[in-house]
Amino acid sequence: MAFILLSIAFPIISGLYLLVRREFSHRKGLLCMAGACFAAASGFAVLALWLGRGVSCRLLQLTKTLTLELRIDGVGMLFAGMAAIVFLCAGFFSFAYMEHEEHEKRYYGFYLIVQGVLYVLCFAGNLITFYLFFEILTMFSVPLVLHNQKHESVMAGLKYLFYSLCGAYMVLFGLYVISRYGETLRFTEGGVLGAKAADHTGVLLFAALFMIFGFGVKAGMFPLHAWLPTAHPVAPAPASAVLSAVIVKAGVLGLLRVVYYIFGTAFLRGSWVQQVWLALSLLTVFMGSMLAYREDVLKKRLAYSTVSQVSYCLFGLAVMNIEGVTGSLLQVLSHGFVKAALFLCAGAIIVQTGKTRVSGLRGIGKEMPILMWCYTIASMGLIGLPPTGGFISKWYLAMGGLSCGDKVFFLLGPAVLLVSALLTAGYLLPPAIAGFFPGSDYDDKALKKHEPPVLMNVPVLILTVLSVLMGILPNVLTNRMAEWITRLVTF
Repeated sequence: MAFILLSIAFPIISGLYLLVRREFSHRKGLLCMAGACFAAASGFAVLALWLGRGVSCRLLQLTKTLTLELRIDGVGMLFAGMAAIVFLCAGFFSFAYMEHEEHEKRYYGFYLIVQGVLYVLCFAGNLITFYLFFEILTMFSVPLVLHNQKHESVMAGLKYLFYSLCGAYMVLFGLYVISRYGETLRFTEGGVLGAKAADHTGVLLFAALFMIFGFGVKAGMFPLHAWLPTAHPVAPAPASAVLSAVIVKAGVLGLLRVVYYIFGTAFLRGSWVQQVWLALSLLTVFMGSMLAYREDVLKKRLAYSTVSQVSYCLFGLAVMNIEGVTGSLLQVLSHGFVKAALFLCAGAIIVQTGKTRVSGLRGIGKEMPILMWCYTIASMGLIGLPPTGGFISKWYLAMGGLSCGDKVFFLLGPAVLLVSALLTAGYLLPPAIAGFFPGSDYDDKALKKHEPPVLMNVPVLILTVLSVLMGILPNVLTNRMAEWITRLVTF
C-alpha cells in the first residue's frame, strides 16, 4: 500500500514544489531535479504495479456513503504501466525541446502533477474517486496546452476546458443516477445494478448514454471531439505526446470502468445505447482519418489521427466481446507508444529544421535518418502493419467486430477499420517516402544534417522498439489479460 500512495504523492508533491520554488540559478540544476523526479515517479509506479496487485485502501471518508478508495487491478496496471513509460520518455525528451521555450520550471511542475493525478485514475477503486480526479486532471492539464501563452494557445486551452466541463456535467448526471439506483459506487466486475434498478431501466439507459458521451469528450469521440485537433498542435511537442498518448486514454478508461464495472455488459448488450455507441465510434474512426488525410500541418495531422485511432479503442469496448475488449486494450498500449513517438518526432523536426508542414518535409530522411526511420516504423504501427503491435490490436478488433452478432455492425465495423487503415497509410507514409526518396531533382549539395541530440533520439527509439516488441511477443500481454477480460465480458 505504501508504494501505491508514494507513486501518487511523489509526482504531485514534486510538481507543486517546482511551481512554488524560486527560479533555479542554473538550468542544469533544474534539469537534474526534474530528471530525478521523472525517474522516481515512474519507478515508484512500477514498484506499485509489481508489489500491489489486488491491494486496496481507503484514502478519505467524504460522507457516510462517499469514500475515496484505491485498488490495483489488471485494468489499472495496464494503463498505469503505459503512462509511466510514456511520461518518462517524453519527460527526458523535453529537456532538449524545452531549451527553446520559456517558463520551463512551470512546465515540469504541471507535467509531474498530471502524472500523479493520472495514477489516481488508474488505481481508483470506485466511481466517485475516478470522477473527482478526472476533473482534477483537466484542471492541471490545461496549463500544458496554453503553455506558451500565445492567443492561439489560450483559446485552445479554454476550448479544451469548456468541452471537458461539458463532459463532466454529463458524467455527473450519470453518477447521480447510479448512486440512487445502484447497490454501490465501487467498481465491481459485472456491474452494480441490482433488484432496485429493475423498474428504472429507461433512466439508467439514458444515464449510461450521458456517461458515454461525457467520458467520450476526453477520448475525442464525435460529436464532442473538436477540442482535440485544436489543443494538441499548440502545446509543446512532449506535452502533445502525453496528451495524445495518455491523457485522452483517461476517457477510454472511464468508459471501460462505467460500462464493465458499473452498468455491466448484461444490462447494455443489445440495447439502443450500444447501437448508438457503435455508430458514433465508427463515425469518429472514419471522420478522423479523412480529416487527417486532408491536413498539411504535421502536428495537426497527428492530432486528427488521434481522434480516429482512439475511437478504435472505443469500438472494441462497444462490441462487448472478448476479442473486442482484448483489441481495445492492446490498442491503448500500441497507440500510446506509437503516437507518443510520432509527436516527439514532429517536435524534433520543428526544433531542428523549423519545418511544420508535411509538404515541406521533402528530403528530411536524408537530413535526420535515425529519427525518420523511427517515424516510419511507428507509422506502420498506427496503420496496423506487422511486425508492430498495431497489427495485433487491429486484428483482434476486426475479429471482435465480426463476432459482435449485430446484423449491421458485424460487417460495417471491420469495413470501416480497413478503410481507415488505408487512409492512415495515405497520410502517414508520404512524409517518409518524400523524406527518403526526394526525387532526382533534389539538391544533395544543399543537404544539411539535422539529426536530433541523444536526449531526443533515445526516447523515440525506446517507444518505437516497444511498439515492435508488442507485435513480436503479443502473448506476453494477451495471456495475462485473458482471465480478467473473460470475467468482464461474460460475468
